[in-house]
Amino acid sequence: MFKNRRVFAYILSEIIPSFLLGVFIFICVLLMFQALRLTEFMLVHGIKASTIVKIMGYMSISFLPMLMPMSLLFAILLTYNRFSMDSEIIALKASGVNTTSIILPSIVFSLVVTFTAAQTTYFLAPWGNRQFEILINRLGNTKAAASIKEGTFSEGFFDLVVYANKVDSQNGSLRDIFIYDEKNPSSPITVVASDGQIIPDTTRPGHSVLLRLFKGQIHRTGENHTVINFDSYDVFLNDPIKFEEKKKTSSSLNVTELEYLRHSENLNPEQRHEYDIEYHKRTAVSFACIVFCFIGLAFGIVTNRRSGKSSGFVLSVGFIILYWVIYLSFESLVRSNKIGTTWIGIWLPNALFMLYALYKLRKSWN
Repeated sequence: MFKNRRVFAYILSEIIPSFLLGVFIFICVLLMFQALRLTEFMLVHGIKASTIVKIMGYMSISFLPMLMPMSLLFAILLTYNRFSMDSEIIALKASGVNTTSIILPSIVFSLVVTFTAAQTTYFLAPWGNRQFEILINRLGNTKAAASIKEGTFSEGFFDLVVYANKVDSQNGSLRDIFIYDEKNPSSPITVVASDGQIIPDTTRPGHSVLLRLFKGQIHRTGENHTVINFDSYDVFLNDPIKFEEKKKTSSSLNVTELEYLRHSENLNPEQRHEYDIEYHKRTAVSFACIVFCFIGLAFGIVTNRRSGKSSGFVLSVGFIILYWVIYLSFESLVRSNKIGTTWIGIWLPNALFMLYALYKLRKSWN
């Protein structure tokens, strides 16, 4: 690195812009899959554009741990394929620069990206996931009609099953409503009404939502079947205390919280297994940056294609798809307990790809 400082700086100056370009491209690609849903939020349900930007920001942060190894592979393949296309690798070797000096900038940069990815997946991405969950919950409360689809039973809607034949998201009005409340299993309640109006609490958004029903009946079953007719009936859809104490999902826990929970004595086996998987996933995805670095070097140095940029992009996409298909397959096997040891199942894809990359790199070295 110190003997060939100019070569090191030159190669690094080619990799870094390509890496940033890769991050941008992959974020745009992943956000495109959410474009229809985000457009529906803004045009149909009246969500503000500033809120949509926040949603996109939190989603992008949660994507980062997955995007960094992908972008690193993209950058290395693009850079070294361009060098090959312009015969720069041959020129460097003819000038007395050995293969170690040519690949060293990529390895050093991959270590920096691995450290950054680890910090992101341990702390930043969980924070982004949590903020996304809170924001979506608040939108579900203040724009409750957006959570109800016409002609569809919406389960888990404020711990209720809600059905409405007609929904007007603009003014929050509902027609032909059916609500099933099983909070008390021994005495479930069924409410039917011809019309309804969702009334959010604008002074404390996300903490209180009122569903006012008109001209309907309440059916309570238990030891006796009770029927109550009403002209107007109010249903409070959210409990402010429950909203504040809503537990984090496993993807919203930082590494310190995961480490504490996975060793907690109060967990059932299913929860412990889930936390173990999430814990090992965080480190395995970060280490994938190093794996993708060696894959990029192995296929970037040996190629002599004249279509360097296009071949680099195609190779990176191919390896990304192959890696995630294998990774998700092994994760599924771990979740179904077909692989008994969690860390082996999660780390095995990295080990397989790393061995293959080292084998290819050694062949190109010789």
